[in-house]
Amino acid sequence: MHEIIILIVALAILFDISNGWNDSANAIATVVSTRVLSPMKAVLLAAFMNIAGAFVSTGVAKTIGKGIVDPKIIANQPEVIASALIAGFLWNGMMTLFGMPVSASHALIGGLMGGVIAYGGFSILNTAGLMKIFAALLTSPVIGIFFGYFFMKLLIRFFCNISPGTLNKHFGRLQLVSAGFMAFSHGSNDAQKAMGVITLALVSGGYLQTLEVPFWVILSCGLAMGLGTAVGGWRVIKTLGHQMLKLQPVHGFAAETSATAVILGASVLGLPVSTTHVISTSIMGVGATKRLTAVRWGVAGKIVIAWIFTLPMCFAIAWLSYHIIVKILR
Repeated sequence: MHEIIILIVALAILFDISNGWNDSANAIATVVSTRVLSPMKAVLLAAFMNIAGAFVSTGVAKTIGKGIVDPKIIANQPEVIASALIAGFLWNGMMTLFGMPVSASHALIGGLMGGVIAYGGFSILNTAGLMKIFAALLTSPVIGIFFGYFFMKLLIRFFCNISPGTLNKHFGRLQLVSAGFMAFSHGSNDAQKAMGVITLALVSGGYLQTLEVPFWVILSCGLAMGLGTAVGGWRVIKTLGHQMLKLQPVHGFAAETSATAVILGASVLGLPVSTTHVISTSIMGVGATKRLTAVRWGVAGKIVIAWIFTLPMCFAIAWLSYHIIVKILR
């Protein structure tokens, strides 16, 4: 038991690194594509703010820890959690290499569901908790596209008499702030998912009595997220920042600010959301204010397909991983 708990912590750290590697695009794709910051400076800013965001709260971690399965049901079954982390890590890494932004939330939740069902069947899933989680995951991208669209419309109305050059000069400075807060909000939500899994493993293994997240778990996950972001998923950054929509600083500011508002709001409420989905749909909303054809919907469609496949693929990988782990250990 002791050895596999250590393995789970290590896998969770690797999952967080892969999460930051793929999701680095969420925070810096727009600020790099608008040339407000060099790629290296943008990555360092995002890494620092991701670590800071991890210390905001632990509400999302607790939701992950108890929202999918009761820790008591999988007591002494750390293989369930290990299989989920293996699935999430493999999927995040593979999609990053392909340049596709994916949801680490969907990957982890799909993995946990696959591991739980492989162990005890559908009946042990926390249906009420899953409904709450899926409601947040499904509505946040819709809110993101509307926030992006209407916030950009508001900016156009207020600054319609200012020349594009002057406008982009000032919003270039503001985008430094919005990119920093976007990275901060990413850390506040995404880093907590691995925290929740580690805490769930510690409770199921009898090392903790409650789902209160220990400080060392918060620190480890925050640093891992920052490290993954510092590596930089350049192919994903290119997809989000260049291929989907041609962005100016004012557009980047609008997309980042809209996405930050949605993600921080979810973090305060303890709801896990996909930061990838939210920033991507915010960019789509901002682009739609120019004209619908301004968004390269072919690229957007490929991103959406990757989103759709994330949960079922991670479910299947985790289900298979659980049975392999059990065979090896027993």
